[in-house]
Amino acid sequence: MADPPEMLQPQGDQASEFGASPAAAAPSDDGNESLCLSQVGDGPLLDSGLSTSAGSTYVLALGRVELQFPTLALEKEFAQATGRAPTKGLTDRQAVQAVLSDRQNRYLARQLCWVFTIEGIETYILAPRDPADLDLLLEALRPAPRPTDVDVVIGVLGPIAPPEACNGLMLPIMVFDQIYSFDVDALVKSIPRPEKIEAEQFEPAAEELFSRIMQLADNSGATDEYRALNYLAVRDPNIYAITAEAFATNSSLTAVDVRPSRLSGSRKIVDAIFSYTNRQTGVEDRYFARVDVTEEFPFLVTRFSPFFER
Repeated sequence: MADPPEMLQPQGDQASEFGASPAAAAPSDDGNESLCLSQVGDGPLLDSGLSTSAGSTYVLALGRVELQFPTLALEKEFAQATGRAPTKGLTDRQAVQAVLSDRQNRYLARQLCWVFTIEGIETYILAPRDPADLDLLLEALRPAPRPTDVDVVIGVLGPIAPPEACNGLMLPIMVFDQIYSFDVDALVKSIPRPEKIEAEQFEPAAEELFSRIMQLADNSGATDEYRALNYLAVRDPNIYAITAEAFATNSSLTAVDVRPSRLSGSRKIVDAIFSYTNRQTGVEDRYFARVDVTEEFPFLVTRFSPFFER
């Protein structure tokens, strides 16, 4: 595939291309799981010993990273640390980011409950596979958040957190390997625009497509279908070019379908099919791309091309 827009590159030490990292493992129901919760002070941490299993549930989700205090004691301790920090003139959110980014307060960041929300709904409790990746969580905690901010997390699904882990919040634990962040406006502006499409046409089309993918029902990023769609949304600019060209020819995006590919064999490959219907004639055109979702990091098998039902 073509090189992705620069702003879509992962941040931090995890800056590697999708598909270029070794597949991660996660707990399964076959008795091989080695995921466990340990307690350090008042905050839960995950043991990074994860066994490889063919039954792993991988996640590639789009949403927002938020934090919660798991205990009243930790909240009070954070308030004392804030009182000692030079936070004059900062907003509340800027003060939180400044305090947690201070290395002297790293003990607080380790014990916080990091929650991933999708469309405003608390969906996962995040835990880094490598403790050093706590920095990725801190980077996602923006000092000046905007409604158009998006975080992408890639990892494996673990067990449901016990009530004491996050102040009674019982959600699936996602052990993440990669987090990177952007805002939708920057995403749209970074996508290569087809020469025959004007910017005032292309940018609204791209923003609408990204929004529709995020708002698909039950898109928690934990199924092969949604992982493929989320991958295309943040890594393949062709999906936006095709949609903008369809809008320019008076067509609407009328359906998005993901199904197992005929090429699937030893690997799991899906076809992501986008249907566009002309608003005047009702004639439908369909385009598809093949995505390999066998392991933790999906990758493109074939670029978008016309789709014909067999």
